[in-house]
Amino acid sequence: MPQTTPPDLPKPDLAGPDLAGPELAGMVRLEGGTYWMGSDGHYPEEAPAHKVTVDGFWIDETPVTNRQFRRFVEETGHVTFAEIAPDPADYPGALPEMLYAASLVFQPPERRVSLGDIGQWWDFRRDANWRQPLGTGSGIDDLEDHPVVHVAYEDALAYAQWAGKELPTEAEWEFAARGGLDRAEYAWGDELIPDGIPLANTWQGEFPNENTLLDGYLRTSPVSTYPANPYGIYDMIGNVWEWTADYYSDNHVAATGGKPCCAPRNPLGGARENSYDPAMPQIRIPRKVLKGGSHLCAPNYCYRYRPAARHAQPIDTSTSHVGFRCVVRQA
Repeated sequence: MPQTTPPDLPKPDLAGPDLAGPELAGMVRLEGGTYWMGSDGHYPEEAPAHKVTVDGFWIDETPVTNRQFRRFVEETGHVTFAEIAPDPADYPGALPEMLYAASLVFQPPERRVSLGDIGQWWDFRRDANWRQPLGTGSGIDDLEDHPVVHVAYEDALAYAQWAGKELPTEAEWEFAARGGLDRAEYAWGDELIPDGIPLANTWQGEFPNENTLLDGYLRTSPVSTYPANPYGIYDMIGNVWEWTADYYSDNHVAATGGKPCCAPRNPLGGARENSYDPAMPQIRIPRKVLKGGSHLCAPNYCYRYRPAARHAQPIDTSTSHVGFRCVVRQA
């Protein structure tokens, strides 16, 4: 549910916290560098491909898991966005019976449906949240090492701040995902399923009603199930989309100030006021960039399990296929 008065969100601190030792356990140090960000061969929002430079940083080896998020909640008492019923004052004209705590859950239809109607497979399900990923009666006892889902942007940000970390910029995230394979199609090369062996948790078959389960998973998979990329980082592609700190822009020209020829250093993406969804001008909800694709990305729909791919997500929206990971910026 959109909120009409979203919080003013801080920009990432590129200086980063002063951490050392055990706080960096489970993270990979990247020295930074210059690489080709984006793509000219797929969706228009990925273009133009352009050079970007990022400074060194640490990044989580895996997405944040249910086990890690549970510890955060136990120590802070944090209540996620999906667990709070919307305030009627924020939704003038909304039907009272629709104002309940809920989140979006993927539910595969039993037959072929129009790909233009996402309501055929997304269910705004009462009491779906990180503890109950499929709604009432579900749980995470057997999913401790799966990525946490049903987290809105403010939930990811709160976790990062608690952990003494931050959310990655889009440029940092893509640099990490590419693993040094500059301009490669995927995080491991140019073939999606080399030798018939899936290297990420994505959708095989005709989305949304037919999943052949070649990779063994209908929904999320335990983190690090698949091989790490050349930088030693897991699940940068597939499994769950991941929040970044950047406001969404329609293309990289907008994000780089109209200078795709240049190599900006540590870019922060587009402007907040330009991130709103033009299809819903009456709803002024900022959108952030998601990266990496998810277990629902398929060749016939959402061909976004690639480092260059990006997706706009309203900051107040949580789903069963969106999670996050954190970074630390320090020399």
